Amino acid sequence: MELKCLPRWWAAILLIAALAGCTRDRTPLHAQQTEASPQAPLDPFVQNSLLARGVNLGNALEAPNEGDWGVVLEEGYFQLIKEAGFTAVRIPIRWSAHASSKAPYLIDRTFLKRVDWAVGQALQHGLAVVINMHHYEEMMSEPAEHRERFLALWRQIAEHYRSSPPELFFELLNEPCDKLTPELWNSILAEAVNVVRESNPYRILIIGPGNWNSLDALPLLRLPENERGIIVTFHYYNPFQFTHQGAEWVQGSQAWLGTTWTGTPQQQSAIQLDFMRAKLWAEQQNRPLFVGEFGAYSKADMASRARWTEFVARTAEGNGMSWCYWEFCAGFGVYDRSSNDWHYPLLRALIP
Repeated sequence: MELKCLPRWWAAILLIAALAGCTRDRTPLHAQQTEASPQAPLDPFVQNSLLARGVNLGNALEAPNEGDWGVVLEEGYFQLIKEAGFTAVRIPIRWSAHASSKAPYLIDRTFLKRVDWAVGQALQHGLAVVINMHHYEEMMSEPAEHRERFLALWRQIAEHYRSSPPELFFELLNEPCDKLTPELWNSILAEAVNVVRESNPYRILIIGPGNWNSLDALPLLRLPENERGIIVTFHYYNPFQFTHQGAEWVQGSQAWLGTTWTGTPQQQSAIQLDFMRAKLWAEQQNRPLFVGEFGAYSKADMASRARWTEFVARTAEGNGMSWCYWEFCAGFGVYDRSSNDWHYPLLRALIP
C-alpha cells in the first residue's frame, strides 16, 4: 500500500520504521549477531569437527603491518579456500603491534575493523575461523611486565566478538616460549580463560602448551578442570631439519638443504609414534586435539613436501584430530600468488 493512501500519522510511523531498518542493515556484521552467539555449552569435540581441514592465512595480519611480509588478504582468497575443500581458516594476528602500550591498552580501531573484515569474509564463505594472538614477543621475553596488557587485549577482543556465531574460535596465544615457561603459562592461561568467559561464557577456546606449542609439552599443560569448552592445539614440524631446511630465520638451516622425506617405514613410524603420544594424552584428559600448524618450507623439494604433508594430514585425521596447514600463500604456501594458482601436489596432499 502506498504511503499517500494512509493517514499522515501512519505514514510517518512507517517511514521512521523503514529508516530504522536501513540503519540496522549498516551495522557491522559482528554487532548484528546477538542471536547467533553461543547460548549454551557447546561440545568441543563437535566444534572441533568444524575445523577439520584448515589453512593458516599466514604472513599477513601477524606481520608488524599487513603487507610488510608480502601478503595482503584478499576477498578472493576465502572463496578459493572454500572451493578447494577446506573447512576453516586460522588467522594469525599481531594484536600487540596495534594497541597502546599503556593502560587501558586500547586496540587501534582501524586495525580492529580490518580483522572484522577478515572474520566476516571467512564466515560469509562458510568457513570456521580461528583468531589468535600471534607474535606477542614481549610477552615471551617479559611475561610479568606484559601479563596485564595481555589480559586487557583479550578482554577487548572477547567483548568485541561476543555476539559472533560459534564458528568463531579464540586461540589465546601462539607458541608460548622463552621466559613464558610452561608453568607460568598455566597460570596466565587460567586468568585469560576467566577474562574471556566474562563476555563469552560458551565460546570454544583453543589453548596449546608451552615450548612453542610442542606436543612434547602436552604433559606439562594444566587446564582448568571444570572448563570443558576448550580444544587443545599443538604444532608439528618433525623432522625439523626437513621441514625447516634453508629457512632464513633458523640458524644453521642452510646445512640441511637437500634433506628429503621419502616415506620410509622408519620415517613414517616416527610420525605415527608422535601422534599416538598426543592421542593418548588427549584421551586421558578427555580433550579434542587441533594440529594448528604443520608444513614444510619451500626450500625442500616438492615431491618430499607433498609426501610428508599427506602423511601428516592423514595421520592426524586417523587419530581424530582436526588440522590447519601452515600456510596459504607465502614460504610454506599451498597457493602460488605469482601464478595465481595452487601448488597442486600440496593441495592434493591436503585435500585428496
